[in-house]
Amino acid sequence: MHPRNRYKKDYNFDVLAAANPNLKPFVKVSREKHTIDFSDAKAVIELNKAMLYCDYQLKHWSLPAGYLCPPIPGRLDYIHHLADLLFNTNNNRKPKAGSVKALDLGTGASLVYPILGNREYDWHFISSDIDPVSIKNCQAIIDGNRLENIETRQQDNAKNYFNNIIQKHELIDITLCNPPFHSSQQDADKGTSRKWQNLNKSATRSADEKLAKDSNNRQRSSAVKLNFGGQNAELFCDGGEVTFVRRMINESKYFQQQVLWFSCLISKKENLKPLKQTLKKAGVTISKTVTMAQGNKTSRFIAWTFKTPEQQRDWSKQRFS
Repeated sequence: MHPRNRYKKDYNFDVLAAANPNLKPFVKVSREKHTIDFSDAKAVIELNKAMLYCDYQLKHWSLPAGYLCPPIPGRLDYIHHLADLLFNTNNNRKPKAGSVKALDLGTGASLVYPILGNREYDWHFISSDIDPVSIKNCQAIIDGNRLENIETRQQDNAKNYFNNIIQKHELIDITLCNPPFHSSQQDADKGTSRKWQNLNKSATRSADEKLAKDSNNRQRSSAVKLNFGGQNAELFCDGGEVTFVRRMINESKYFQQQVLWFSCLISKKENLKPLKQTLKKAGVTISKTVTMAQGNKTSRFIAWTFKTPEQQRDWSKQRFS
């Protein structure tokens, strides 16, 4: 994990359970260590609550049934690496407190990236999503915790990314996105089965029925449920990840004067080659691929800018000093 990731060591379940007593029933001993069953959706949600309550001083956080429950340590790594990108752009200096404005595209119902970025680095955030339920839940989290530096914006057109979200003359220092990486429901189901196998769980019909009942999620008919949940727009789109990110890159051209760095997570290494070709065709000035490791899992994101090094320095002087 990133050197600044507070979760690079084992979870302190005693402290976390004290912050959120609802976590305690899910804590068990395995191989002489305290842990939880990470295939249990309820356990994962209570663990997230505990981390947000204990480490980020939140008082209220909840999810609608069946919505994506993100693993916080991995999400935090993305934030830290984006911070490094801004440090480097700013001549290896940390931008002054409150100077960075970030845009989270498709923030989901959890608001996790804006919470982490705001609490770790005092970034201001715009949280956008096309799903009104997600926006409503994010606003409830903002209101319940008085997160004054985070605002929500509803995207009304599924074909748009930055259009209708970034306002005229508004400047954004960094954008981020965790895109839907499956191309269809069937593809998502295959990914779910692999996830269950990695968690040493058998994908039985009885397990599926139990999870479906627990989440009350009648929109999904997959053979197995993800322990982290997820609605259709969160998990898949026509054409999959490559098509989704290609459209984002092409639309970013029209906002190159208003945005310093664009970025997006990429789930599969083999998707980097076609996306790098799209970046080249779009005329970006600089692109980067950043690899992140969490245990046995490797993830990555791409970042791109249309600004020359000199333009980046000028931006930094005006925005971060």
